[in-house]
Amino acid sequence: VSFGLPRREVLNAGFLTLALGAGLSAGIVNPNNAALMDAIRVFRALRGDDPGFETYIRTHPPAPPADAPENRQSAIPEARKPEAQAPRSLSAAVRRGLKAEAARLAAEALEAGRDSLELIDGELVPALDEVGRGFEAGTVFLPQLLAAAEAAGAAFEAIKTRLAATGAARGSAGRVALATVQGDIHDIGKNIVKVLLENYGFDVLDLGRDVAPEAVVAAVRDNGLRLVGLSALMTTTVGAMADTIRLVHAECPGCKVMVGGAVLTADYAAKIGADFYSKDAMGSVRYALATLGA
Repeated sequence: VSFGLPRREVLNAGFLTLALGAGLSAGIVNPNNAALMDAIRVFRALRGDDPGFETYIRTHPPAPPADAPENRQSAIPEARKPEAQAPRSLSAAVRRGLKAEAARLAAEALEAGRDSLELIDGELVPALDEVGRGFEAGTVFLPQLLAAAEAAGAAFEAIKTRLAATGAARGSAGRVALATVQGDIHDIGKNIVKVLLENYGFDVLDLGRDVAPEAVVAAVRDNGLRLVGLSALMTTTVGAMADTIRLVHAECPGCKVMVGGAVLTADYAAKIGADFYSKDAMGSVRYALATLGA
C-alpha cells in the first residue's frame, strides 16, 4: 500500500487502524515499529479492550518536569505499576481501581474485627488522597481517578452496611449542592465531582442540569448550605453562571460558590464573582474540605 511513498510508517499505521475497524483479528506487523504499535494500543483502548486504559497509560507515561531530578519517584501509586503484585491491602485495591477487590477486602477486614471508621480514615481516604495528588500532578489520569473513586465507593458500601447494623455512623463532612447552570445539559464534570465529594464523606445535593438560578438559591436556602458548586461547558451558558452567582451571593450571603468547566478560566471565574475556580474535580474536593472545615 505504502511502497514508494514518503512516511510509510504513518500510512501503514492508518491502514492498520482501518483494517482493525473492519474486523482484522490478526496481522503480521513489526512490533518494533512505534507507529504501528501505537495504532494498535489506541484502537484497543478506544474500543474498550484495554480496561481503564491501563496498557495505553503504561506505554505512554507523562514526561517528567524539566526541573525534575533524574531519580525523582513517579507520582503514580506503586500499586498502579505493571510489575506490582496483587493488592495486599484495601488502600492498594482502591489505588488500583479494583472495585470488586476493594469491596471484598473491606468486608474481610470488618469480619476480622477492624474498626469501620479506622478503615475509612486510615485506608480509603489516604488512598484517594494519593491518587488525587497524582491526578493534580499529571501522572495519574482521569480513568484511573474514576476507577479509584468507584473502588472506594464499593468499599464504603460494605462499611456503611456494617455501620448501620451496629448503630454507629460516621459524621458527615458537610453538605454541598451541585448543579449544571441553566441552558447547559452537560453533566459529566459535575458527576465526577459528585463521586469524589461523596467518597470524602460529603453529602451531595445533586440539583441536576439546566438548573435555573432561582432553583439553586432555593436549594441553598432550604438546606442551609454553605457551599454550592456550579458547572458550565458551553460558552453560551457562562452568563447563566454569572447570574446564578450574583443571586446566591445576594440571597444567601453565607454561601460560597465554586465553579468549573471547560469554558472557564480562573480569571474569568473571578470576574463573574465566583469564590473559587477549580480546573479539576480534586480541586473542588480540596476547597470543600477547607471551606466546610472537614
